[in-house]
Amino acid sequence: MSLVAVIGIQWGDEGKGKIVDLYSKDANCVVRYQGGSNAGHTVAVGEEVIALHHIPSGILYPNVKCLIGSGVVVDPYVILDEINMLREKGFVQNPAQLAISPLANMIMPYHRWLDVAREQARGERKIGTTGRGVGPAQEDRVGRRGIRMYELLHEERLEAAIAAVVPEKNALLEYYGVKERVSPSVLAAELSHLGKKLTPFIQSVDSLLFQSMARGENVLFEGAQGVLLDLDIGSVPYVTSSNTTAATCLSGAGVMVPHSLDAIIGVSKAYATRVGEGPFPTEQVNEDGSKMREIGGEFGTTTGRARRCGWLDLVALKYAVRVSGCTALAITKIDVLSYFDKIQICTGYRMGDETVSDIPDAMSLTHVQPYYEESPGWKEDLTSARHLKDLPMKARHYIDLIEDFTKCPVVSISVGPRRDQTIERKKPWKL
Repeated sequence: MSLVAVIGIQWGDEGKGKIVDLYSKDANCVVRYQGGSNAGHTVAVGEEVIALHHIPSGILYPNVKCLIGSGVVVDPYVILDEINMLREKGFVQNPAQLAISPLANMIMPYHRWLDVAREQARGERKIGTTGRGVGPAQEDRVGRRGIRMYELLHEERLEAAIAAVVPEKNALLEYYGVKERVSPSVLAAELSHLGKKLTPFIQSVDSLLFQSMARGENVLFEGAQGVLLDLDIGSVPYVTSSNTTAATCLSGAGVMVPHSLDAIIGVSKAYATRVGEGPFPTEQVNEDGSKMREIGGEFGTTTGRARRCGWLDLVALKYAVRVSGCTALAITKIDVLSYFDKIQICTGYRMGDETVSDIPDAMSLTHVQPYYEESPGWKEDLTSARHLKDLPMKARHYIDLIEDFTKCPVVSISVGPRRDQTIERKKPWKL
């Protein structure tokens, strides 16, 4: 048995979906353990691009069991649309391939309304939320007001649970000037209808996972967002509403006995991007940034928003590797840098009169100026490379810089969006 986690180690959008899809072919189980419908994982299968929000990328392999743990907040409307989309494309033909924990909290319509209204009320202090209701749903989860997936199976209990929170929710909606109001009976009837369609997928995830581990199977844990967006150790307050490091994966998946991970793969682009507000020391609000955005197709999977783009920040990357315990790295989109004559790479921060090569925490990113070293561009098409030796020497030098600075080996290099456009130096199961 091997337990492997794949996590983002920037501000999300690192290409985790492709890496999970790549490793899923050797996995028996793939598990989502945190986040919600604000996650956007994009996978290219042949010429078709498939966008996922809840469901693990392993769903594209029919023999892989995909589990959504109790640590995920699930939007029943969105996940049903996602299932229907996959079925239309020929996936999830067997309902047993997908299981959603009955203990997972749900994202309700009033969570989405409140999310948007609060962001608007912040004005210039907005944090860049996706507006998907994930933050308010997590608040209810922690406040023990959340409504869980198993309530979909019991209409009377569902209506009672909704009725218990309606006075507070309607008062908040009125306070923020939102026109919508919650009707317990109407919402319960609507959700019960969805629940009948989702019933085949609501199963005991922790039991299924335990059985898989007992059989000695390979289990892949799929993270959402990135370490620099972690609720506690990210660039607070411009962060997501869950913990994004691998430390969360066992509890969020519902593993009830102590286990340790065999490998933690940190995924990073060969440059850097960020959606929404918050510090971004290496951001390029210039022609270089626009070029990365255009060539890399840097628009959010969930929101469609243009991503902010900049040079790779090795100092932030080293911090993310350290706090998340990464044992290996997967570098994505190195092919995008083929269009630059010269490449800048941040190897330090100027803080006053000194330059430092490490930071104490991600909140420090607000107060730093990047120090760059220049790396020569290679100006060669990398998309046909399948082995490290196929890369030009300058591109290999760039990979060496990342390894030397972070003290973490690069085991996978993505040179294009398709499954086959990847250089695998080592399998995660053999790290």
